[in-house]
Parts: sequence; C-alpha cells; structure tokens
Amino acid sequence: MVAVMTDVELLIGGMTCASCANRIEKKLNKLEGVTATVNYATEKAHVTFDAATAPDDLIATVEQAGYTATLPRREPAESGAEVDPVASLRHRLLVSLALSIPVVAMAMIPALQFTNWQWLSLTLAAPVVVWGAWPFHTAAWANLRHGTATMDTLVSIGTLAALGWSVYALFWGMAGMPGMKHAFELSIARSDGTGNIYLEAAAGVTTFVLAGRYFEVRAKRRAGAALRALLELGAKDVSRLRDGVEERISIDRLAVGDHFVVRPGEKIATDGVVVTGSSAVDASMITGESVPVEVAPGDAVVGATGNVGGRIIVRATRIGSDTQLAQMAKLVEDAQTGKAQAQRLADTISGIFVPIVVAISVATLGFWIGTGGSIAAAFTAAVAVLIIACPCALGLATPTALLVGTGRGAQLGILIKGPEVLESTRRVDTIVLDKTGTVTTGKMALLDVVTADGEHADDVLRIAGALEDSSEHPIAVAIAKGARERVGTLPEVETFTNIEGLGVQGVVDGHAVVVGRPRLLADWSLRLPAELDAALSAAEAKGRTAVAVGWDGVARGVLVVADAVKPTSAAAITQLRALGLTPIMLTGDNAAAARAIADQVGIETVIAEVLPQDKVDTIKRLQSEGKVVAMVGDGINDAAALAQADLGLAMGTGTDVAIEASDLTLVRGDLRAAADAIRLSRRTLRTIKGNLFWAFGYNVAAIPLAAAGLLNPMLAGAAMAFSSVFVVSNSLRLRRFRSATGEQS
Repeated sequence: MVAVMTDVELLIGGMTCASCANRIEKKLNKLEGVTATVNYATEKAHVTFDAATAPDDLIATVEQAGYTATLPRREPAESGAEVDPVASLRHRLLVSLALSIPVVAMAMIPALQFTNWQWLSLTLAAPVVVWGAWPFHTAAWANLRHGTATMDTLVSIGTLAALGWSVYALFWGMAGMPGMKHAFELSIARSDGTGNIYLEAAAGVTTFVLAGRYFEVRAKRRAGAALRALLELGAKDVSRLRDGVEERISIDRLAVGDHFVVRPGEKIATDGVVVTGSSAVDASMITGESVPVEVAPGDAVVGATGNVGGRIIVRATRIGSDTQLAQMAKLVEDAQTGKAQAQRLADTISGIFVPIVVAISVATLGFWIGTGGSIAAAFTAAVAVLIIACPCALGLATPTALLVGTGRGAQLGILIKGPEVLESTRRVDTIVLDKTGTVTTGKMALLDVVTADGEHADDVLRIAGALEDSSEHPIAVAIAKGARERVGTLPEVETFTNIEGLGVQGVVDGHAVVVGRPRLLADWSLRLPAELDAALSAAEAKGRTAVAVGWDGVARGVLVVADAVKPTSAAAITQLRALGLTPIMLTGDNAAAARAIADQVGIETVIAEVLPQDKVDTIKRLQSEGKVVAMVGDGINDAAALAQADLGLAMGTGTDVAIEASDLTLVRGDLRAAADAIRLSRRTLRTIKGNLFWAFGYNVAAIPLAAAGLLNPMLAGAAMAFSSVFVVSNSLRLRRFRSATGEQS
C-alpha cells in the first residue's frame, strides 16, 4: 500500500544563519517518513510527511532544536497588526551605533583619551555588548544546549571575551589607571595584556554584525517585494449582484457562480466569464501586454486586471487560491522556498564551518602563548579569528539571489517553479518548440487573397467576408475578421445556407455567392481558371487552407487561411540562437505546414506529424544523443514532453496541464520570453556562484591573517559585515535585469 503524503509549510522563528536552517532540516529529516527543506531567507520549512506523522510532531521537533515553528495563518492578517521584522532590529542597531561611535573614536584617536576615558568606554560599550548583542547570545546559548555551534556562537564568544578581558584589565590590571593611553593599531604588538582594553572591538564588532544582519533582513523583504506586489494586485471588495440588487461585500465572501459588477476603472475581483456588457480590459499586470483586450459575453477574464472600458457583469468561475493571481503567487513562493544544489552546498559548509573555526581560534590562542607571545596578543588573534570567520555572507549567498531573481522574473511574467531549474538552464544546448500556440498564434488568420483576371481583391474579400460572417467555423471567422479589418463594414446577407463539410452559400448585394471547397464550386458549375487552381495548389502544398469564391456563375478568387506566425517568433529564434541553443520544431501538424512556418522564423530542423507519445520519444532520443533539451509548449499534448525535457517551459496562454508539467511558465505567451527566462536564470545562477566564491574565498583568505595577529578584531568585524553587504548588494543587482522584449515592469 502506497503511503499518502501531505505537504505543509511551517513558519520558523529564531533562525539567525544558514547553519540554523541546516540544523533544523537535519532534525526534521530524522523523523520517519519526513522529507524537509528549510530556507533561511524565507524563514519557512517545506515538509512532506506521511499519515503516521502529525503536524504537531513537526513543530515539537523544531522546538526541541531550540527554535519556534507555527502553521501559517489561513486568514489574512489585519494590516494594522502586521509587525515589521526590520523595526526592532533597526532600533537595536541605532542605539548600538550611537553608543559605539564614541567608544571607537576614543580608542582610535589618542587626543580624545582624557583622564579616565577608559571607564566611560566601559559604561558605553557594556550595553552594546550585552543588550545590543543579546540576539546573538541567546542563539549561542540555545546552540550550546543542543551541542551545536553557529556563527552566532562566534559573535557571542568573540564579543563577550573582548568585554571580559577588558573588565579584567580595568579592575585587576593596569588599564584602569588614570592617564592610560591606548593607540589604535592595524596589527597587534606583543605587549602586557593587562594594560590593554578591547572595548572598541567588542562594541564595534557587535554594531557591524548588527548592521550586516539589518541589511540582510531588509534585503529579504525587498527581495520578496514581487510576491507581495502580486498578492496586493487583487481587489479587496466587490459589488455582488443578486436578484438585480447590488451589494458591496468583502472579496472573501464571493462564491463560485456569483455574478458581480465591474465598472470602468475598477479591478475585476476574481477570475470569471463575462455575462453582460462589453469592455476593454488592461491585463498588463498579469500578462505583460500593454494593449487592452476587448471582452464580450462569453469571454474569460482574469482577477486583478483593470476594466478600462464599459460596465460589465461577470460570473465568478474561480476564487481564492484557485485564481490565476493566487497560482502565480504560489509559484513565486514555491520557487523562493525551494533550494538549488548550490544552496545545499552552502548549508553543508556552514554546518561544519563553525566548529572548525572555534578549533582554529583555540589553536591560535595556544600557539601564540606556546611560542612566548603575550596573553594579550594571543587573545586578540584568537578573537580576530572568531570574528572574521562569521559565515554571514556564505549563508546569504544563495537565498538572496534566488529571492531577487525569482521575484524579478515574476514581475516580467516569468514564473520559475523551483531554484533547481537554474542548474538546467546553464547546461541546455537544444530547444524544442511546439508549433501551434507557441511559434504561431494557434488561431486561423487570413493570409492572402488571389483574384481571377479582372477582379478586385477588396470586392472579392468584401462579398466573401459578408457570407462567412454568418458562419461560426474557424476558417469562416478568420475570413470575416480579415475582411472587416481590410474593407470595413460588410454588407447584409440573405438566404444564408451552411453546406456541411463543403462551405457556405447565400445572396450578397443581389449576387448568388458560394464560398468553400473547389468541389462545392464545381457543383455550381463554377470552374477555377488556371491561375486560381495554381494558387490553391500552392497554398495546400505549404500546409495552408485555401477556399474558392464565386458568384453569378464565375469563379472570382481564392482566399488563403492559415495559423498565423506570432510577429515576435522570428526575433525569439534569433535570441535563442544567440544563447547557444539549437532550435527544433516538433509538431503533430503535417510536414508541409510545419516546414512553411519553420522557414518563416528561421528554424532548420523540423519533426512533424508526431503523436504526443512520439514527442516524448523524440525528447528521449535527443537526450540519449547527449543533448540537454529544453521544451516549449502550450497544449495538453505537450505535457508529457515538457515533463520529460531537462527544462520545460509552458506558455502562460496554454493549458493548465502543460503549465503544471513545466519548470518555467511564460505568462505573456510571447516566445521571446523563453530567451528572457533562460537569460535571467543563467544570470541568477552566475550571481549565486559569484556570491559563494566571494564569501568562501573571503573566509579562507582572512582566517590566516587573523590567526597571525595581523587583523584588529574591530577591523575583522567590519570586513565581515562588508562581505555580507557585498553579497546582498550583488544579489540586488538582479532587480535591474531587463527583458529583451522591452518590458520593464
């Protein structure tokens, strides 16, 4: 019997670094039937568990590890009740900064060292080290009780040791004597430790680390702004219509099947279908398209889009978490909660790094003392090792880049389902494209009008378009639409008749008109002249559909209809080639039609007339040849191939099945977004690797310098905080990513 697995997200509290996340993850994964990933940046744990495990067991396990865990609130929090997580940290930082500045200034500038200045330093520094660094101390104590160590352990040990030594030197050594001077030095000279105090190091390190933590938390909120912006797009209330009476209600009271009114300038409250009225809808916030879309009764509309035309009445079809807006937000959140392989590497490094650093610090202390150095020099070098090694930057390297990259993608209509997708984009060398709905619009369009000698194209199109306007066949709709766009108003039709499978006939402007297959015209004794017969054959050879037009006993012309190529597809193929990808068209359509479309957009390799299973087999064959394959599609028949591909990209205009099977969703339905998605993913991955290189390289290079006594602990703390700020700033550069389509969002 297969166990039923359940997914839940826990909100984790008390984490202060990636090592904390790594520890919680290990604890949860030790439970039988539980698979968990914990993300430090989002402060969430995504847990999959079977029926034998209860959510309370998960929460208890996290609490046993020294942290807090709660299930997410199901109802939206009151706006006034939301606590700004940055505020308390900012207050702690500002107070510590105000107290630390005079301490550091007096230690660095001998001219400020008045008689008994050291006692003022102690008065100012003690609150910083005790109260300012309290979050580090509590975290370190929790870690100690559970037999682990994190970078908070380093900060706590380092600052308390510096404060403790200074107190000893002031009360029991020579540092408390009136007139004591303390010159600020880059390197530590070997001297009598009882004459030196390190209050500036203790206070300075605390303030620098608090600053790094503050910028980190603020960056997490900024990086998640895209998700919050998506959630805030929706309407807060709605005018529900019941028995002809409007009632203004909260959006959460609206039910599927309810009718609601949307006036010009209002947001559409939820996904639905227009029942009454017509309007233009600005869907740019959802689709990225700046041109409003005309809607009429029967047309689907998406929640959070703006009504910029007339008054419409909409029937709700999806509400709450089922709406497109909610699904987009969920995709963004899932991507930001997941972990890439690079993140797992960073967590592993952080998990083993701290004990090693503590051991190096102890070894440094012992080495300096053992080689005849002063206790002060040995102590200072050991403290510098503890401070410089704090792997804040290592813990920030991956999550901040993921948060910013996936958030920026959401703003541009590119939804990245999970960070593991980033690894695939780097290696992809072949991109397989479905034809209909991906390279083409998926809708029939009038492409050409060929007339017999002596006939005018507009006359042929006007009369044929008028007759076809009475039919609902896709080919007829395409001809009527093309005629209306080209010649304007169409004349009235009399005695319209639809001849199943052949065409239509009727009377237009007093002419007995027939439009359809050549066989239908032959039944009316209308013979196609040589030039029209040649045009019809040429169109069919290219996989297009051609219909003949005749009236009053004479064949007048041929109308060519086909699935039109999207105007941006050729540019998209060029962009994909520039990224080093080889495009291949894969379609179930006939070879002639596929070849004609491929020639228009610049695709050389075409695989046509394939069934859905054949698409999967084609992907597998390419993979067996050593190619790393991306697949772009939009239909149900593409779903299996999208899942099989190394990287699946679904057009947001396609089916839900295709979107679920893909790794990336291109909301706009513009193929150029595929190139944008790959560029953004690759840039995000490069940013992650650059962050990891900087953070890890910084630690490796700085620890030997600190152990050699060449770094003052305060400078070590400043450098460590700068490293964190650098990583965050480097990640935030992804917010400047620009789409090649011109969409800036």
